[in-house]
Amino acid sequence: MNDRRTADAARIGAAVSRVVERVFETVARVHDAALGSVARDGLESGRAVLPGGTRELLRDPGQLAVGLGLVVAPRPREGLPLRLEWWQVDPDGGSLRTLEPDLRPSSLGYYDYTATEWFDVPRRTGRRHVVGPYVDVHGTGRYLLTLTTPVVAEGEFVGVTGADVPVRRFETHLLQALGSRPAAFVLVNDEGRVVLSTVPHHLVGSLLPDGAGELVDGAPVDGVPWRVFLARDGRPLQG
Repeated sequence: MNDRRTADAARIGAAVSRVVERVFETVARVHDAALGSVARDGLESGRAVLPGGTRELLRDPGQLAVGLGLVVAPRPREGLPLRLEWWQVDPDGGSLRTLEPDLRPSSLGYYDYTATEWFDVPRRTGRRHVVGPYVDVHGTGRYLLTLTTPVVAEGEFVGVTGADVPVRRFETHLLQALGSRPAAFVLVNDEGRVVLSTVPHHLVGSLLPDGAGELVDGAPVDGVPWRVFLARDGRPLQG
């Protein structure tokens, strides 16, 4: 890869990383609110309740997230069921609403979030995680990225806090951050799935085919298991 491509890949990767960290800053604020609740009420209460003001983070100027909250690890032996406190911005009116999936194990529509990647990976690894893009069937119906981090108190896994970000909004903020037109690029996750793309025939959510000849492997992205691929011909992003 020539010097210009190296510089372009580094600039795009750094911008992606900054946008990701901006979302994780919001997740960290939710995380701190959850830990504060545990500190007040104690683990034995089985309660980690977010203050009502936490949801107002969704109204912060320039907020990328359209959903955020706390998802609690159930403790069946102690009679503590599945529970989540998750708020979303209504895409039509802008009002805040509570996400209420079916958490009844006996129901046909039962949503066992403990089996999801965004919950299970932080539980197993003790590290933050990014999932997506995927179509949100429980809320907005848009392509989303979900960013989560584990909540651990007194050595015990309490659950995860996280945020949902639409891919379209992520892309808009990224391109604004990049400013002048970069080379056309494709951002790919660790499964080889396209997170976002400025190369028209590589669509969000699709798998990047092996040996995509028109792309050059660019650079990894700090903080997430993603890579930037550049258009081989070095053409700029079309405005």
